[in-house]
This record gives sequence, structure tokens and C-alpha cells, in this order.
Amino acid sequence: MASLSEAEERHLINTESRIMLEGVLRMASMTAGDVMVASTRMDVLDIDAPYDELLYTVIDTAHSRFPVYEGERENIIGILLAKDLLKLQRAPELNLRALLRPAVFVPESKGLNDLLRDFRGNRNHLAVVIDEFGRVAGLLTIEDVLEEIVGEIEDEFDKNEDDGDIFFLADGTWRVSGDTPIARVNESFDLQLSDAEVDTVGGLVAHEMGQLPQRGDHHILQGWRFEVLLVRSGAVKWFKARRPEATD
Repeated sequence: MASLSEAEERHLINTESRIMLEGVLRMASMTAGDVMVASTRMDVLDIDAPYDELLYTVIDTAHSRFPVYEGERENIIGILLAKDLLKLQRAPELNLRALLRPAVFVPESKGLNDLLRDFRGNRNHLAVVIDEFGRVAGLLTIEDVLEEIVGEIEDEFDKNEDDGDIFFLADGTWRVSGDTPIARVNESFDLQLSDAEVDTVGGLVAHEMGQLPQRGDHHILQGWRFEVLLVRSGAVKWFKARRPEATD
């Protein structure tokens, strides 16, 4: 790492190249278990769930791929691409099982270098991670691996500087970026949250919870339910906010 910093200072490489090379070196010692989404926070689909329930989960989570289980969550029987679910709407006689892609299982100890090579070779973008006892420990995607090299990859949840930070959604909830100033949240939702300790809603939730929030966590702020949709680099990127009367 020191050699790379020296090379940057001597203008042999630029800052972006140094960051990527450092990511490559760091990734060489990392395993699937280091970057996976834990099993308790996995968004999975039940093979026996009604179509409307499956569709709601796909829309609500906004993922492109889902592990599908039968019976118990541990029993992953395949991977469903969100776009394939639409085929059931056009042809209800289709069997959901016929739409499943084979699930790829990897051990927690598998190196990220090897995993990236596998992703490229078999064209899979998602792997289910298994612990030493053969139980499902979590999952990770090719994006999770690449972000260790190139940093955060923007997706549909990422906002441009001029896009704003609070968006009304069709289901009557709001999508709120974690770096939204508390004063703006107060103004938008008619709240009286204090900004004495922290400046942003993400910082406030973390402060009140006493820990770094994870995807799927939720916290109540003066009756409003703030659910964590996306976490990057230890900080909440997006919340879903619900009115008090809409709280489950």
C-alpha cells in the first residue's frame, strides 16, 4: 500500500488507479464471508407463496434476483430472476419451478478472487454462502465483489446531486436518503426531531439505536417508521418512511 501511495505522489499513477489497486490487493485476502449479506437479512421467496405476494416482494425490495426456498428458508431450491416472474402474469399456467435457475452455493471461506473468476465463468451474478456445517450463512452478488475493487457502484437507489433526497412512492410511503438533513425531514413530515447531536436522519437513527443500522432494520421516530433499505460503507443510503397510521 505504501508503494502505491509513493507511486501516486510521483505521478506514476493517478488517485483512482491507486484506490482500485489497493482494492485488488485487499480483496486478495478476503473471503465470501467477509462481504456477504447475512442469512437473517436475505430477501427470499417462498415457492408456495401466492403470485401477488411474490410480486409485492419483488417490487418492494427492487432486487433483480431472489433465492427461492421450499418449506424452510434454509432449503434454497433455486434462483428466480425478477423479470421471469412477469412470465407468470402473461401465462398463469406456467409452473414457477420451471422458471428457477440453479442456485450456486459457495463456502464462507471461498476467496473473493476465486469467486469473481467463477462469476465471470458461469455468468451467475449471485451465490448462496454456506457455513462449515452446511447451513445457509448468507448471499453475495457480483456487485458486492466488484465494489471491493472500484468502490460503490451506483444503482437505482443512488441519487444524483440534483435529484433531491425525499421521494413519494406509489404505495403511500416515502424514500428518504440517509444523508437528508434533520431540518428537511422535520419540514417534510411535520416532525420536531432534534439536530443537536447529529445533522442527518441516518445519523439520528444510528445514534438512537446505539449501533450501525443494517438492511431490514427499522426505527420509530415520533411515530414514523423508518426502515433501512440500503446500507453502503457502514452508512444508511436509503430509508423507507411510513406515516404512523401506516405502521405495521
